[in-house]
Amino acid sequence: MAGDANAEATKSANLSAKLTKRDVSAAISKVADWQLKRAEPNFSQDWTFAALYAGFMAMPPDVDGARYQDAMLSMAKNFAWQPGPRVPHADDHAIGQTYLQLYFKDHDPAMLAPIRQRMDTVMQLPDNPEKPLWWWCDALFMAPPVLAELYKATGDRAYLDFMDHEWSITSAKLYSPENHLFFRDAGYIGKQESNGKPVFWSRGNGWVLAGLARVLTYMPSDYPSRDRYVAQFREMAAAIAALQGKDGLWRPGLLNPKAYPLPENSGSAFYTYALAYGINNHLLDRRKYLPVVKKAWKGLVSHVYADGRLGCIQPIGAAPGQYTATSSYVFGVGAYLLAGSEVYQLADKTH
Repeated sequence: MAGDANAEATKSANLSAKLTKRDVSAAISKVADWQLKRAEPNFSQDWTFAALYAGFMAMPPDVDGARYQDAMLSMAKNFAWQPGPRVPHADDHAIGQTYLQLYFKDHDPAMLAPIRQRMDTVMQLPDNPEKPLWWWCDALFMAPPVLAELYKATGDRAYLDFMDHEWSITSAKLYSPENHLFFRDAGYIGKQESNGKPVFWSRGNGWVLAGLARVLTYMPSDYPSRDRYVAQFREMAAAIAALQGKDGLWRPGLLNPKAYPLPENSGSAFYTYALAYGINNHLLDRRKYLPVVKKAWKGLVSHVYADGRLGCIQPIGAAPGQYTATSSYVFGVGAYLLAGSEVYQLADKTH
């Protein structure tokens, strides 16, 4: 129940793409309301829903944010604040981002204990030289922000140090210094698109760039390796901006856009979120990146249907693929709501 392709959702919502609080509020509320009603009966601890929960938590307070956070509180209580069942697997840690953000509001130890216990256990696992803990790039969105939030919650830098150690391993294995992009996993190193270019998956890189933004949110300015994260964030942002399509969006295969007729809105939304975050937090040059964000946001809202469905989201996968224009999945909606939350903040500053 993470999503589907509804052949009947063909009428556009005709939302305004103007960067005003009123217009951005309308664009994110439309999608959030549709998705909450549709998804709430099927909430799970899975990574697909964890990304959606992150989007609901980001809804601005004056865009009915309290209502969405109340829904997240009910979800968390229903799961007794427990992460997913697989102890070492980053996908089953991702829900911890929402648990911790709820903890920051209420400071109830019961909210913190299960995810802290899980990550304490993971931190005792030995490194495997043959297979890193985070062996696929998506994992950099799933687990590192949890560790960064645990640092904020506890003040214990051991969480940041472990995150930094594991991020370095994954980055050394999967990050291309030439392209400033991540391979999805080691199995894609050396693989080529039909045009002979390397395979760089849009959503995979979206996970990473969004993960960087979320880690940097909680990493203190004096952390010894923070500059390395900022540098990687800026390198990736520049690479992604240069690959933006004429419609403001990105195709699933970043270096072979002509092979994919439809934009991919989960990756595109994660890029929009991260780039807007970079502007809002003075990590990216406003003059260079604001036009990119404006164009991307216009592209995203053009894919919202009259019922509130966000289309052109590639289903669960690990590589560029094909899908229909009405394809909609909760993780892509989560990315869209994250993007909207940052664009909403940007709306105050566009003049």
